[in-house]
Amino acid sequence: MKIASAQIDVMEFEIPRFAVNDTRIAVGGAITGGLLRLFTESGVEGNAHLGDRGGGGAEMINSFWGKFGGSLVGLDTELREKYWDASQNSSDDVVTRSLWSYVDVALWDAAGKLAGEPIHRLLGTKRTSSNVYATFPPLNSTVDGYLREAERLMDAGFNAYKIHPGALPSSDVVAMVRKIRRAVGNEVGLMLDPNHGYDFDTASLIGQALDTYGFRWFEDPVPWSDQSSIEKLSAMLQTPLAMSDSGEFMTDEAQASLERGWPGIIRGTSRKIGLTGLKRQCDAAATFNRQCEIGTAGNSLMNAANLHVIMSVSNCRYYEYWMPLEAQWFGMLPEIEVDGAGQLVAPAGPGLGFEVDEKFVAQNCVSTLRP
Repeated sequence: MKIASAQIDVMEFEIPRFAVNDTRIAVGGAITGGLLRLFTESGVEGNAHLGDRGGGGAEMINSFWGKFGGSLVGLDTELREKYWDASQNSSDDVVTRSLWSYVDVALWDAAGKLAGEPIHRLLGTKRTSSNVYATFPPLNSTVDGYLREAERLMDAGFNAYKIHPGALPSSDVVAMVRKIRRAVGNEVGLMLDPNHGYDFDTASLIGQALDTYGFRWFEDPVPWSDQSSIEKLSAMLQTPLAMSDSGEFMTDEAQASLERGWPGIIRGTSRKIGLTGLKRQCDAAATFNRQCEIGTAGNSLMNAANLHVIMSVSNCRYYEYWMPLEAQWFGMLPEIEVDGAGQLVAPAGPGLGFEVDEKFVAQNCVSTLRP
């Protein structure tokens, strides 16, 4: 089915703003986001959200529309994988290639709606629920602050927690992981993600503490460009490295990582490589008996795309559940929320399985882009 018309509704709205203990100083506040609407000849609409809690959405939306706005009409929902291949084989830079991810998700949404099936069934459903880990940006500057955060999440019913230590000194990080493990018990899944913030010596010191306290993974401890440190850390630590949320880490980098055997876990998200690329990356990891852990996509509909891929694979252990929830709510009904057992169930509706919150869009729309 071909796309008959296309547009982006540009929205401006506020999300909670928080001070954070890293170089960003604060996150949240005024956000520009977009709703991509691809209308098929039969009237079925495929959607994706553009933008995320980090800001910069207006520039990204303009770049996206300048690159693809004139070529969306006439696309065929059945050729979405062909289009994705073409986008990845182009000579464009990584940022431009990643922009196709939004078109890819919207085409899958339309295809699922046309078929009357949730996307995970089109992909091949492997399961109907997923474990979740909760995570916050680095809101704390003390060990006790992180301990209270962990206890709050356990009280809320979560059974896994990924810690963003931000600029916490390494000695405090070691003390913090010890205290949290002792507080939550051995059955709770714990991970640490310093967002590429360490050098080799610091990562080595903290990684040994993670080994001692049974962490599930050590995420992006050093920059992706520091391949020598990644190799050495992968060899010396029991806790697997999980990499990478870096913008440089795309499908080629994932494949190279799988072939050489390190880091132990690869990362991916629909925001960077689309639903098509993410499913393929997970499947490739499975052939090497490796996990592909899926990271947040930064907004409601792209997170829904992540959820469908998770339901179609068996080598992603968790859905990444960013807190506070309002930071990623871009106008979707219902929003993605865990059940009482700290699980997410597979979407049952066609396509992405969620509806656009048209009231939210109407209240916050400041312009509409059309070819």
